[in-house]
Amino acid sequence: MLNESLVQRVLQASLTYGGDFAEIFVENKIVQNISMVGGKVDKARSGRDYGIGIRIFNGVDYLYTYTNTDSEDHLIEIATLLSQTLKSGQSKNQTFRFQKQLVIPRHIPLIDPRVITTDKKKHILSEINHHAFAYHMAITQVKTGYYDETQQVLIANTEGVWAEDTRTRTRVFVEVIATEGNEKQRGYYAPGAQKGFEFYNEIDLRGVAEHASDIAVRMLESRPCPGGQMPVVIDHGFGGVIFHEACGHGMEATAVAKGKGPYAGKIGEKVVSEKITAIDDGTIPNEWGSLHFDDEGTPSHRNTLIEKGVLKGYLIDKLNGRRLGMKPTGSARRESYRFAPTSRMTNTYILPGKDRLEDMIANTEYGLYAKTMGGGSVNTTTGDFNFAVQEGYMIENGKLTYPVKGATLIGNGRQTMYDVDYVGSNFAPGQGMCGSISGSIPVNVGQPALRVSRLTVGGNNE
Repeated sequence: MLNESLVQRVLQASLTYGGDFAEIFVENKIVQNISMVGGKVDKARSGRDYGIGIRIFNGVDYLYTYTNTDSEDHLIEIATLLSQTLKSGQSKNQTFRFQKQLVIPRHIPLIDPRVITTDKKKHILSEINHHAFAYHMAITQVKTGYYDETQQVLIANTEGVWAEDTRTRTRVFVEVIATEGNEKQRGYYAPGAQKGFEFYNEIDLRGVAEHASDIAVRMLESRPCPGGQMPVVIDHGFGGVIFHEACGHGMEATAVAKGKGPYAGKIGEKVVSEKITAIDDGTIPNEWGSLHFDDEGTPSHRNTLIEKGVLKGYLIDKLNGRRLGMKPTGSARRESYRFAPTSRMTNTYILPGKDRLEDMIANTEYGLYAKTMGGGSVNTTTGDFNFAVQEGYMIENGKLTYPVKGATLIGNGRQTMYDVDYVGSNFAPGQGMCGSISGSIPVNVGQPALRVSRLTVGGNNE
């Protein structure tokens, strides 16, 4: 990492031709990625990525550049050129002192994955592979993957921020194919955490394998899903991806500052069902999307987005905070030094209610139970979404009857959340990667089970 005197000189050079704010982001990331197919190594990659990003503000205008070279002459040269390109007017000789961010460590890795041999990491995948194939004779293909990263960051700016941190994350995935005749079905599971290699001493590897295998095997008996508008019960955990994609992105200042999305200018108004309270919390210890401070050096917060249906706030980064006249909320994130940061989610979830999953099903005469969600797409400006159901069952006369395939949930995020009439007391998070203009970042989605009183289900009407 760079020393303080060099960082100060680079930041001062960034304001040579004007501007009112400058920032430097230094990143050193060590990554290992291993994948296996059928218990044999398919790909193995490890490496280091190092770089430096420099950003300058002039009011609500900005410029950003990055480099892999950290020599003083080079950094001062590109900082000066960036300032000159901004053409903001009179130069400024700013003097400032750094104040180091003091944080309470919440995400300490107990076993550094960098000291673990590749063979031990491969053994994790071999064990999952073994349990998946042993689960059922219908399992015909198993793909497994291991990932860890150790990211060291330094963020400093002309407001005196000096923040350093080491972020360690690890994740494993299993994808299973079950086959019966010409029928093939897929099961997938990918738990992760902001932990070291101790994560694999804490999770049940057999349970990971059997979770994905069970989905694939059960879906072999599925029938084509009936289509139409009906009540839908969405189970806890990764079902929260609908709120994340269809609602959460609309609460990011990236969209709101431009006046776009269904939540712009709606603070204090009822925007969803009064049963919904939604939180984005980057402070939860060891969670996949957590941070001690964001990628602008602002400490992470527990931000209430919606309280009992009423919009309470947005997720705000420094630049869009200027545009909105609001303070940052610790929500600025980026994939790496190659991206300028912007407002993004961390761990976003709907708080549990008091209803029971059994009652939601029992009080549904005819509808769909979406136990496990798959992938999908969303228009973040309008909130319109289309999500696949990985594991689903029909509800008839208040009981689960048969598994269905080909089910998709189609709707609008805000309207869907308006139509929630039950919120369960159970809760589970789900780990994923979220892509946006500042790259792909780790996020948690989560929710209790909930029922949407009416939602369009895409399927086969025959």
